[in-house]
Amino acid sequence: MTRTIIRALAALAIVFAFLLLPIVAIFLRVPVGDLLAAFGNDVTRDALVVSLKTSAIAHAAVLVVGTPAAYFLARHRFAGRGAVLTLVELPLVLPPAVAGIGLIAAFGRFGLLGDQLSALGIQIGFTQAAVVLAVAFVESPFYVRGAVAAFEAVDENVLAAARTLGAGPWRVLLRVALPLAAGGLGAASALALARGLGEFGATIIFAGSLQGVTQTLPLAIYAQFEENFDVALAIGALFILVGAGILVALKALGWLRFVSISPFRPAASTSS
Repeated sequence: MTRTIIRALAALAIVFAFLLLPIVAIFLRVPVGDLLAAFGNDVTRDALVVSLKTSAIAHAAVLVVGTPAAYFLARHRFAGRGAVLTLVELPLVLPPAVAGIGLIAAFGRFGLLGDQLSALGIQIGFTQAAVVLAVAFVESPFYVRGAVAAFEAVDENVLAAARTLGAGPWRVLLRVALPLAAGGLGAASALALARGLGEFGATIIFAGSLQGVTQTLPLAIYAQFEENFDVALAIGALFILVGAGILVALKALGWLRFVSISPFRPAASTSS
């Protein structure tokens, strides 16, 4: 038993060191002064604003649309459900370049919906809207699949009791299912947000890398890699700090608000 524990701890130490070493190496290469100076760099500031803005919009859209969709998939069994889940998971195994090409083929000027969008005066490619679509496309499977698992873990008897007491479908979702699945939803949301913030391939193909318009932090790092490696390191360190801060805040504060929402309670009956 002791040897098993020692081996498990050794494996954990190896994994931890492997994952932590590249992050530590970045901060060891970036002096504090350079990191602070990166905040005043136009490239860094513009990329930070674009990243936060587009990621926030894309993530909000994924949560608003993905949450009820995941709840439906989790609580209903129907013909073709397995195929639907497979299609939801498909972007997980697609290379980012394929995602970018697919978005161009669908929403580009000469894409599947290009004529319809042009008739409405809408141009998506190489705009911030393209960044939002690219981020939403790559992060949505992470959230939806995790949310499905979180909702599946909710006791069906509790939901059935709420429906029996007169709660409608949306009330059951908002007042019962969401609070009970908050932990799993928060984890899925954090994972999806992290994936969206780090998106590179689909964004650079579909939206380009225009400073102040479509250039996110990952694209800024790529652009500065050959021009000034120190600046690329500083932006990378800044990206780590921003990403860690967002994830910590999301896990600690964001979804925890659902815990404070009381599950559905029937109105107190009046005695005669």
